[in-house]
Amino acid sequence: MTMHRHPQAERPKDGPGAEPLVRLRGLTRRFGEVAAVDRIDLDIYRGELFSILGASGSGKTTLLRMLAGFDTPSEGSILIDGADMTAVPPYERPVNMMFQSYALFPHMTVEQNVAYGLKKDGVPAAQVRERVAAMLDKVRLGRLAGRKPNALSGGERQRVALARALVKQPKLLLLDEPLAALDRKLRQHTQFELMNLQDELGVTFIVVTHDQEEAMTLSTRIAVMNEGRLEQVGTPGEVYEYPANRFVADFVGNVNLLQATVAEAADGEVVLDCPDVGGRLIALCDSAPAAAPGSPLWVALRPEKILLSKEAPAAAGRTVLRGTVHDLGYFGNLSVYRVELPTGRILQVIAQNRVRTARKTVEWDDEVFVSWDAGSAVVLRN
Repeated sequence: MTMHRHPQAERPKDGPGAEPLVRLRGLTRRFGEVAAVDRIDLDIYRGELFSILGASGSGKTTLLRMLAGFDTPSEGSILIDGADMTAVPPYERPVNMMFQSYALFPHMTVEQNVAYGLKKDGVPAAQVRERVAAMLDKVRLGRLAGRKPNALSGGERQRVALARALVKQPKLLLLDEPLAALDRKLRQHTQFELMNLQDELGVTFIVVTHDQEEAMTLSTRIAVMNEGRLEQVGTPGEVYEYPANRFVADFVGNVNLLQATVAEAADGEVVLDCPDVGGRLIALCDSAPAAAPGSPLWVALRPEKILLSKEAPAAAGRTVLRGTVHDLGYFGNLSVYRVELPTGRILQVIAQNRVRTARKTVEWDDEVFVSWDAGSAVVLRN
């Protein structure tokens, strides 16, 4: 597999001042009294691989269906490449959609499936053959052009569906849970293939997924949805390391959420009283405005940011607590520890297994120290 640069390392290809390819303003879809999508404002730029991440019922699929033209907004507007598409039918939009089920025609060959849309559009036969052959080469299916879908693996069927969607050269490709039908190992491999293909073709992809790892791996940016609204839009790094609120911190990855109040605040650093851990914590307040003493806050602490040790670490600039290993799980490349503090609060700690050994250095019921630096604790207002 040829490796290309990861698209999330770039800004949107048109640059910060560019006109968005997709512009949603006040987009709303109501079903009776329930707003499945509630006043969404969102810009998506040309060349992005943009993910909409949310749990079932968050509104992400309804949003995708409105972009495709399969559902009509109750309010608001959809602009694609500067043209108002709010009331335009699906077949007149510069958009194609790849469904979770792939929806391949079982009686047609791979080549016929990919060519179907072009033939329906009246593209000359010679152009159809040329474009289909080129697209099958891009997705590495040229040798399977004569096979029927039932003779293909799950990953091969996924690539046929992708080729069929891309061969029409849409400005925007919508993908509804594109990798959900694949097993874990194949899904991880296909994520990189999808990124490489998108980077090579330059088509804007919008992916709907409930899989956090998939969204983090694929995306230039992620929109986290909850109950029809956008909780945060940002790069994978921004969403993970600087969550906008408790929902995002808890939904994306593993996290320890601690309730606290401000004891002291100065120069972007806060000292917090935290009954959960039975003492005080130090945190940088770079993700929330400075708060007055006594203000209630939440602290988000990622398990991999916590150091676990049997010996007391240096305390300068760090929060250091004692605890007992309550549970542990060995996953080969890493170990997960659940450390019980004297208050009864459990902290989850993830440690990378860097040394090759079959013996655990920390066992159940061991007394340990947990520590982290001020920059690892993310302060949240809500």
